Amino acid sequence: MPWGRNQETLAKFFDELGAERAALLTHVSADGAEWIHAVVAERAPQALLCLDPYHVVAWAMKALDKVRVRTMTRAGIRDRDAMWAVLKNPAALTGEQRTSLASIATTNNTLYRAYLLKEQLREVFRVKGRTGRQLLAGWLSWASHSRILEFVALARSIRRYRDLIWNTLDHNVSNARSEATNTHLRALTKRAYGFHSPEASIGMALLTRGGLCPAYQDGNDPLQRQ
Repeated sequence: MPWGRNQETLAKFFDELGAERAALLTHVSADGAEWIHAVVAERAPQALLCLDPYHVVAWAMKALDKVRVRTMTRAGIRDRDAMWAVLKNPAALTGEQRTSLASIATTNNTLYRAYLLKEQLREVFRVKGRTGRQLLAGWLSWASHSRILEFVALARSIRRYRDLIWNTLDHNVSNARSEATNTHLRALTKRAYGFHSPEASIGMALLTRGGLCPAYQDGNDPLQRQ
């Protein structure tokens, strides 16, 4: 059975973790994949399932980009700065992108409202807790009545996962650390091209992300010679 992002792989993880350690899990952060939720519910039913903030905001960004393509194609406009102006975080915008965003605010009301919806959803996860719950309720009402088809559909999806999002807001849980590790491992994989066996790349991963320290013999530790 090939390893991959599927129910069988996650079940194998729980097999190796063992029932005793699985029973110690208190929180599990995941994306919206139902197969993940099903396995966690079966193998660690006591764990509180939380929906990862990054993935929820990514849904909003995908919806926003669909609005951008739809509205700008209809208007016959091609503006690369507009893509980054609405997708990037406001603090990261260049001068040209800020100018493009200001233009969107005055010339493309639908896209600008979609942009504000995306930013408001980010704010939900920034403030967290009870305030985050209140902002989420307001966001759901706004998106549902926005008449922007992509965000009306997104509101339905988020409403379906609302309890899991509440868990995230209440307990401040995310996939951030594991996502950072995955990004690092992908970079290591590229560096490992040309290695004769996977053991070398596995060793690199254990050294850089696993906290392992090589054992030196016969006083050859370079740090001790300094």
